[in-house]
Amino acid sequence: MTDVSLGMPELPAPDYPADVRARLETDAKEIIARYPDSRSALLPMLHLVQSEEGHVTRTGQRFCAELLDLTTAEVNAVATFYSMYRRKPSGDYQVGVCTNTLCAVMGGDEIFEELQRHLGVGNNETTEDGKVTVEHIECNAACDFAPVVMVNWEFFDNQTPQSATRLVDDLRAGRDVEPTRGARLCTFKETARILAGFPDERPGAVEATGGAGPASLAGLRLAKGETPAGRVVSPRAGEPPAGERPATHPSSHDAPQQNAPSDPA
Repeated sequence: MTDVSLGMPELPAPDYPADVRARLETDAKEIIARYPDSRSALLPMLHLVQSEEGHVTRTGQRFCAELLDLTTAEVNAVATFYSMYRRKPSGDYQVGVCTNTLCAVMGGDEIFEELQRHLGVGNNETTEDGKVTVEHIECNAACDFAPVVMVNWEFFDNQTPQSATRLVDDLRAGRDVEPTRGARLCTFKETARILAGFPDERPGAVEATGGAGPASLAGLRLAKGETPAGRVVSPRAGEPPAGERPATHPSSHDAPQQNAPSDPA
């Protein structure tokens, strides 16, 4: 018979050092004052404690629970639900590669695999120097710039395996890296503090922005009834010139029309 030991129950999380706690309490009170119900402040509070240590620790969860009059179980349920809250130490730069449908077929899977090989890490793992954490992301909401990589939630558009490896090498070497659009890059801890709702003090960060890509704008023009631009996709072999094409293109749902050589019936 195997001896199964349940072990000792986990002890309560330690508190922050007094000076750190005092500083965080000042910030936390500012966050809590924004809401009529203090428990509504939990999400930005979790970003606040994440900005302190780079991930949401048990100490950070205890801090949130005490100030919001919640149980640590309630705080943990939220902290483990949202992927933007890290559960273990991670890098200064969170490099997220979109592997959802469009980015994947445009090369996102290849980029993700190459970064893991190049850095010697797996998904959600961090380089030995603590600089870069690599993760796959389901969607970066920038399909018209596919494949897209994000670093601390800033966009790097139209990437290739080669450009992505140069990007992480520059991050590890401490060289200046400029996002394709949006604000200048900052560390993950600095990003977490901004997400907690505190002012972004980087010069020009608030004014920095980026517009939609050509594909999105083409759709917008069509929705407004504007004349569409030229074809994006090259005509298939054997397709008649534009002036000779039918006004509409029947689909397989229009049966019994003959709509494809492969379906003469």
